[in-house]
Amino acid sequence: MAEFKLDGRMKVKTLKENFKKNFGSTLRVYKSITCKGAMADDNATLASLRAEGAKGGELTVGGNLRVGNFEKKIAELYGIGVQVANADDTKLADNEATLVGAGK
Repeated sequence: MAEFKLDGRMKVKTLKENFKKNFGSTLRVYKSITCKGAMADDNATLASLRAEGAKGGELTVGGNLRVGNFEKKIAELYGIGVQVANADDTKLADNEATLVGAGK
């Protein structure tokens, strides 16, 4: 079962690489929770992007987690927006698909 842990010390670049390696799909990380505007800097840590009031912490992400639930958990923990896209980053994954399924 593909899974990995993330926490506030992780850089955006590492998060995207781990996500691709474990699930085969692409992760888009934004500076805002609305996923509009600028993409997050690859060298920024999740804690440095964290919105005021977001609790932060650690999260274990498993492959059977639904795309929509993963996106919501990241928004709750860090106050940033993420979108899961297919492997070649040409379209967004269905929110009802699992993380593993989104990469196929």
